Amino acid sequence: MAAYTLILILGDQLSFDISSLRGTDPSTSVILMGEVAAEADYVWHHRKKLAFVFSAMRHHADALRAAGWTVDYIKLDDPPNSGSLRGEVSRALIRHGAERIVVTEAGEWRLREEMAGWAAAIAVPVEVRPDDRFFASDADFTAWAEGRKALRMEYFYRQMRRATGLLMEGDDPAGGRWNFDAENRKPAARDLLMPRPRQIAPDSVTEDVLAMVAARFPDRFGSLDDFWFAVTAEDAEAQFDAFVADALPRFGDYQDAMLAGEPWLYHSVIALYLNIGLLDPRAVCWRVDAAWRAGDVPINAAEGFIRQILGWREYVRGIYWREGPDYAQRNALDARHPLPDFYWSADTDMACVRACVEQTRDTAYAHHIQRLMVTGNFALLAGIDPHALHLWYLAVYADAYEWVELPNTVGMSQFADGGLLASKPYAASGAYIDRMSDYCRGCRYDVKAKAGSGACPFNRLYWPFLIRHRDRLANNPRMTPMYRTLARWDAARQAALVADGAACLAELGIEKG
Repeated sequence: MAAYTLILILGDQLSFDISSLRGTDPSTSVILMGEVAAEADYVWHHRKKLAFVFSAMRHHADALRAAGWTVDYIKLDDPPNSGSLRGEVSRALIRHGAERIVVTEAGEWRLREEMAGWAAAIAVPVEVRPDDRFFASDADFTAWAEGRKALRMEYFYRQMRRATGLLMEGDDPAGGRWNFDAENRKPAARDLLMPRPRQIAPDSVTEDVLAMVAARFPDRFGSLDDFWFAVTAEDAEAQFDAFVADALPRFGDYQDAMLAGEPWLYHSVIALYLNIGLLDPRAVCWRVDAAWRAGDVPINAAEGFIRQILGWREYVRGIYWREGPDYAQRNALDARHPLPDFYWSADTDMACVRACVEQTRDTAYAHHIQRLMVTGNFALLAGIDPHALHLWYLAVYADAYEWVELPNTVGMSQFADGGLLASKPYAASGAYIDRMSDYCRGCRYDVKAKAGSGACPFNRLYWPFLIRHRDRLANNPRMTPMYRTLARWDAARQAALVADGAACLAELGIEKG
């Protein structure tokens, strides 16, 4: 029988409970999934990220077939592959004689705007359904944000806790507080027994994908060695279960810590599974809530973990859709320097940046503090173009999709939205990195020195950053102590700091774009 409905499943929609599948008869439908060059190439995606997405897509297609669906799957190296989603949709309509297209809305402005023109271009009806795999809908976030002077995550998070009942005791937050972040800032020591994420050996499908990616993208950033990501829902759930049992009890204490050569610490490494659809955020949060109620994990660990999903993940998605596609171009601090080459090569004497870039190259992963307070903090202090940094983050991390990555970069990390998202810039000298990591111990630069070619570049760039943005930031209540200190220094000292910062940028090969 001819298939009258073509259901398009995108590469980050690998959920059986996706809206595009609901109420559709498998006997009169065909699912289209495609690996297309346009999606592989629009940024310079890490090779391990590409392998993860393609392997997870192929496994999901097999699972859909096993559940009774007809799946038309187009591989990247199939000779007739047009290289674009629209091209593959057009070809599939002809192959299957479909009379309409059903798709769950895309997670990026780029694709949503493209899909808006499909009905006219392809001349068949296109039904775009909402993506309801989140706690809050676009309308929910818009209603919360309406009329607020400041869109702070903390208040959105509290509303989400009340709405869901997660970590609530009646009308009160569990443990008597909404936020236990102050207890989650312990530096890690090397004598800690740190569990490793449960690793999944590549099967034949994944091996085929790894070979294809190696052949198709030989010059792309990122190693394909030691690929162990889960590529099925069952294996992703097994990895998460292992995290809850082995690492979650100490996750809260050490979630901000960094150690050279220890990429995972007590982190779950599940954002890539949540963002592609292999894990359900609701199930994940309720699993952690249950572990706390059973007495298996302390409240600071459960709350810190749930805040990242129920709070930050939902909040940044709301910001992304509310602010519109021009959010990516915001540059409130007028940062214009190009992204340094060492973000790709790791060829720098800054031990912290080198460690984070090498880890990113090898694993397609870095945890939130490595991103925010090392690579992000350096870019902020050095005045790197936030759009260039955004494209780097979008490319190099396996969990990076624009709706979640862009607000974290433009808003949280770079303050490029002028404070819409963050209450202050996350700027810090080398002292923070020294306190929260062991990177500084083996560094050529002296983290105690404040100026000169042997001093930590984070120190040399910190005060010039504050001086450069004094008109914008001096009245920020959270910046008052730093500007009080700066006010005690005479003009000559401040000029010397600015000159040393400029010399630091020149020594690092960073010139104004």
